[in-house]
Amino acid sequence: MGVISLLWGIVALLWMILALIPLLGWGNWFLIPFAAVGAVIAALGILFTHPSKRGRAKTGLVLNGIVVLVGIIRLSLGGGLL
Repeated sequence: MGVISLLWGIVALLWMILALIPLLGWGNWFLIPFAAVGAVIAALGILFTHPSKRGRAKTGLVLNGIVVLVGIIRLSLGGGLL
């Protein structure tokens, strides 16, 4: 699950970079739930993985959390539309 959450976070990060372009901010409405699912997958990976092999899942959780946070900030700055 750690690899899945890490790849999910990388895709979300690339999508976030695209959504930072002006007039493409509406993509954040789809990005935030996408990254939240990735964070849930990462949390499950942390929960069910041996403590010595949690690195990828933790990285995926942090990456997806950053994407959600930046997406919310971007939406609040653009009034939810831009």
